[in-house]
Amino acid sequence: MKKFQIIVEGDADKKFFKDYYHHLFQEKAPEGSITLPIKEDKKGGYKKLFKEEAINPLKENSAYGVKNLVIFDADKDIEARRKELLTIQKQYDVEFELFLLPNNQDAGALEDLLENIINPNNQPVMDCWQTYEGELEKVRIPTKTPPTLTIPAKKTKIYAYLETLLGETRTQKELIKDPNRNYENVQHWNLDAEYLEPLKEFLKCNIEKEE
Repeated sequence: MKKFQIIVEGDADKKFFKDYYHHLFQEKAPEGSITLPIKEDKKGGYKKLFKEEAINPLKENSAYGVKNLVIFDADKDIEARRKELLTIQKQYDVEFELFLLPNNQDAGALEDLLENIINPNNQPVMDCWQTYEGELEKVRIPTKTPPTLTIPAKKTKIYAYLETLLGETRTQKELIKDPNRNYENVQHWNLDAEYLEPLKEFLKCNIEKEE
């Protein structure tokens, strides 16, 4: 394997990429190879990459032959986010390869990727959620301003998906939380889904040594 460091936005991303790395390469990711923009800062977020505390480690990595792989959310406008992040390279003279979730071509985030790799047997859970959202959109609460309801965040959808599949004990409930999820659980997730092909290609291209 090539020397690398994957920089992600938050703890949810860290856990997913640790599990996906293990699935893809059949070994644990090297210690410290999957991090937030600023290692000591637990809050994460893409804007942290513009800070000196994030830039300096990237430069050090390059100096020692470690490849920087920045994998952030595209959010609402993928091209705007890509352009914004790539300005860092020229502004701070730093090198990194960039991949924007969910698939490097659409707007979205980690949660959109996750929704596309659920075990197909569990699709009825997501179908029910879509119906739920549709019904919420019809509701008007006169005492609320505006009277329309706020649709729950995508993070809530993924949380609810797992909550329906796991048990009611405290131990089972803990497995729903971001740092404790098991993305290699084939009853919940499909890490061989075609939707992951762009990410798979990106990682293999930048991490595997050429034969």
